[in-house]
Amino acid sequence: MTSEVLAANEAFYRAFEKKDIEAMSTVWSQGTGSFCIHPGSNVLRGWKEIRNSWAQIFKNTAYIEINTEIITTEVTDNIAYVVLIENIFQVVGGRRLEAQSMATNVFHLLGGKWYLVHHHGSPLMR
Repeated sequence: MTSEVLAANEAFYRAFEKKDIEAMSTVWSQGTGSFCIHPGSNVLRGWKEIRNSWAQIFKNTAYIEINTEIITTEVTDNIAYVVLIENIFQVVGGRRLEAQSMATNVFHLLGGKWYLVHHHGSPLMR
């Protein structure tokens, strides 16, 4: 089960890097019980708000690369979480930016598939 959760987590970051909203929508639970907190941002509730935020990020980002360092993964019957560091390299407005975030991704097992129901990223200060 842990490998399935890590595969779902990896699919989230590949959709993020590819700036692929359709791939992102297959990773996230479409329900109103999903939450997303981007670094320095307020909580977004439900797939509609979350989807709009990703579309905006993708539109404003020329290039993004994310390397992750998994700190821990916990899996129960139908809830799992991954705590990790995101090493982010991006080009926004012609400028190359590097940042690190501490993130928690919570997954819910629905119909035999793990869906992301909560993503929370907090910036790490260097």
